[in-house]
Amino acid sequence: MPIPDYQTLMLPLLRLAGDKKDHTLRQAIETLTNEFNLTEEEQREMLPSGQQTVFQNRVAWATTYLRKSALLESTRRGVFRITDRGLSVLRQNPQKINVKYLKQYSEFIQFYSQKRDENDSGSDLEIRGASITIDERTPEESLEYSYQRIKHELAQDILGRIKGCTPGFFEKLVVELLVKMGYGGSLKDAGESVGKSGDGGIDGIIKEDRLGLDTIYIQAKRWEGTVGRPEIQKFAGALQGHRAKKGVFFTSSNFSKEAHDYVSLIDSKIVLIDGTALSNLMIDYDLGVSKFAVYEIKRVDSDYFSEE
Repeated sequence: MPIPDYQTLMLPLLRLAGDKKDHTLRQAIETLTNEFNLTEEEQREMLPSGQQTVFQNRVAWATTYLRKSALLESTRRGVFRITDRGLSVLRQNPQKINVKYLKQYSEFIQFYSQKRDENDSGSDLEIRGASITIDERTPEESLEYSYQRIKHELAQDILGRIKGCTPGFFEKLVVELLVKMGYGGSLKDAGESVGKSGDGGIDGIIKEDRLGLDTIYIQAKRWEGTVGRPEIQKFAGALQGHRAKKGVFFTSSNFSKEAHDYVSLIDSKIVLIDGTALSNLMIDYDLGVSKFAVYEIKRVDSDYFSEE
């Protein structure tokens, strides 16, 4: 069973408040977690930003929608209570409460005034195998998954350009990325090591940190085909020849399952970075990309409005 969307949570949340007592958001999350029998994995599932769990976000927005419809009211920060209108709704025993149901209230219509395009071909997303439509998303989910879609398209564009560059440029790109990630000291120091090992299985050597306490060996292959186990074995053998235990193998394509299985069994620590991972790291560390627009998401500072 997938994590319930915020509309599914509205009626159980209102029923929880039907005892006319004050309830905190934390209490609501705990109660609804038990009611829907969420697994540990479902409870830990995060939004793409990693700042909040999916379920916590959905309970919070279900509470917001009920408050905007005057079915719940805030009594103090993080605490809510059912209203007379909410009690009246419970007495009617509705089968469900969703956005359509809440549109009978003028307060909610004013809040929900922004029209959503149901015909957007990219409006559906997959969460844990269940299709989630645009009206079932919380605002944060809509924003974050839109961001993820934009990032995915950008990563694909970057990967296409990587595959069109020369092998020498690819090696240079890899070194620049590692330096931006904090490895190798200066770009000058790192660049001097590339291509100087003379070993067929190693394309470069870079410092692990600015002090040079350890070194990392690099293999960079701008390939179209899948990189298999033999290539990784060759790289591992080159590491052993240098008495090295750390290496990073970059490719513009991908690695076979056998290649991944092999690195999990050997003593040397070899990290495999395929084209998709490489393009995403370039985005994360601002290599080969530039900022186009920045949006700030702000919340009300409840402490500011407190008169206590």
